[in-house]
Amino acid sequence: MHPTEPRAGLGPRRGVRIGVDVGDVRIGIALCDPHALLATPLETVPRGSGDIERILDIAVDHEVVEVVVGLPRSLSGRFGPAAVKATGFAEAVQEAITGRALPVSVRLVDERLTTVSAERVLRERGRKGARQRAVVDQAAAVVILQHALDAERSTGRPPGQEVGRSL
Repeated sequence: MHPTEPRAGLGPRRGVRIGVDVGDVRIGIALCDPHALLATPLETVPRGSGDIERILDIAVDHEVVEVVVGLPRSLSGRFGPAAVKATGFAEAVQEAITGRALPVSVRLVDERLTTVSAERVLRERGRKGARQRAVVDQAAAVVILQHALDAERSTGRPPGQEVGRSL
């Protein structure tokens, strides 16, 4: 059995994953341990030219097996402009991964209220203003990735939807 295949009743697949919170200005990146237990903040990547290359460099540097991109649906579950942007970004990441022949999959996972949750936690920890904005995207990426890890642990199935398959 390949280490990244689902293991019925045995918890999540093994392997380092990165969580990605795509914003208009910044992209928050989180990373989990090889046992897929705990997500931690990694860095914030400026949005624009070179952003996808930076994500691929992170994937190579950390031997990532999966990129988990947050899909910001509305509370009713509908796709709005932000969800369309996130989907396009995830598809561009998958194309770049394919172009580099990396053994990495890309998944879209529901991220409703993750930024709100991350902002609340940071506020409670005393982060305010510009300092808070500088880390809120990383914190949102942590929430996205941790939710995906927890969902897989509880269901035994990979979370969300693999990019390249119909939504």
